[in-house]
Amino acid sequence: MIPDVDAELLDEPLDDEPSPSLTWKLDLEKGRVVGKTDGLEAIKQAVFKVFQTDRFWHDIYTSDYGHELTLLLGSSPVFAQSEAMRIIQEALVSDDRVQAVENVVVEIQGDQITIRFTVMTAYGSFEQEVNHDVRSHDV
Repeated sequence: MIPDVDAELLDEPLDDEPSPSLTWKLDLEKGRVVGKTDGLEAIKQAVFKVFQTDRFWHDIYTSDYGHELTLLLGSSPVFAQSEAMRIIQEALVSDDRVQAVENVVVEIQGDQITIRFTVMTAYGSFEQEVNHDVRSHDV
């Protein structure tokens, strides 16, 4: 049996509303939820969480969540600088609250990668630093 579809509903444009930013606030020192957060603080927390999660390593997350900084293992600084921008953009593109990423600076010391960048949002901008040990997934 074919379902009846209201033809008028098919002609209505879809609203492209941004995702709400209200979320649970995490106290990382205590490892607890301590209320709710919204706006720029919620985006800062979301960006922090994305860079704590390696993409494709955890089945609980979708394939577009997390980062791929481990791919920079053994890279030259020139290659790491260019790839870091792509990796950061891909990690944050799924969050429609992030408008742009600017001022990307990459430092590599042995197996440690430090990336500093500016996140631009509708709520304002903020500086973010990501430190990642690429040895964290040795088998």
